[in-house]
Amino acid sequence: MRRPLVGALATLLLTGATVAGAGTATAASPDGAAGAAKARPKAVDFAGTVALSNCSGSLIRLPGSSDNDPGLVMTNGHCLETGMPGPGEVITDQPSTRTFSLLNSSAGKVATLRAAKVSYATMTDTDVTLYELNTTYAQIKQRYGISALSLSPDHPVAGTAIKVVSGFWKRIYSCNADGFVHSLREADWTWKDSLRYTSSCNTIGGTSGSPVVDANTGKVIAINNTGNENGERCTMNNPCEVDENGQVTVRQGINYAQETYGIAKCFATGNKLDLSLPGCELPKP
Repeated sequence: MRRPLVGALATLLLTGATVAGAGTATAASPDGAAGAAKARPKAVDFAGTVALSNCSGSLIRLPGSSDNDPGLVMTNGHCLETGMPGPGEVITDQPSTRTFSLLNSSAGKVATLRAAKVSYATMTDTDVTLYELNTTYAQIKQRYGISALSLSPDHPVAGTAIKVVSGFWKRIYSCNADGFVHSLREADWTWKDSLRYTSSCNTIGGTSGSPVVDANTGKVIAINNTGNENGERCTMNNPCEVDENGQVTVRQGINYAQETYGIAKCFATGNKLDLSLPGCELPKP
C-alpha cells in the first residue's frame, strides 16, 4: 500500500519515497483509453486537497451535503493516526484532533483544518478514513476561499482520464482508469472492486489517500491506496488481483485505488454517518 511516511508506520516506507521533485509538479500524460481522449479534460489542480503529516487527502462534499454541514476530510484507512485497522475492524465516532494543511490551486497552504472526530475508518473491503471537521463548508469557503471537492455518486468507467492529486508531495499524476479488480489482496487485507490505473500513475509513498479525480467532470471517483512494488504475490506492498474464479494475477509496477461512490449512501442529513441506511454497503463494526 502507498504507506504513510512518518510516525507509527515508518517501517512500511516505500523504497525511494524520498524521491526528488517534491515541489509542485505534474506527472506523465495519460496513456491508452481511446474513449477518454475524446472528452475535453477539465482543469484539475490542488484546491481542496490536504496534506497530512504522513499522507495525502482531500476536503470532500457528498451529493447531499449542505453549506452549513461540518466538512469531511477523506484519506486512507491505513493513514489513521492510531494505526492501521486490522482485517474486519471498523472504527466509528472516535474522537480526534488531527490537523490537515488545506491547499489552494497552486498547492500553497492556506489554512490548518482540525478534526473533531473520525467518523469512519476501515481497511476491510475498502481503505478509507473519513474525518469530521470542527468547521463547516461555508466557514472554510468564507475564510479561505476554498471549496470542497465533490464526491461522484456514480461507479467509475474504464478508460476515463483521471488525475491522482497528492497534497503531501504537491504532485499530480495523470493516466486512465484501466479497469476494475474483483478482489485486491495485500497481506491480511482484501479490497473489493478496486480501480486499476494505467502505468503512467506511478504513485509513491506519501500519495496514500490522494483523491482520484475524473478529469472530465472534476469529481472524486476513488482514493489512491496501493501498488505492486516488486512483483511478489499478495504480500505487503505487493497486492495481487483475484478474479471471481480465484485466479491470481500479479502486475508489478501497477497501482490501484478504492472506489468512493458508495460512501454517500452511508451518510444522512448533516453529514452524519448512518450505516443502517438503505443501499449502504460499507462494512459495519
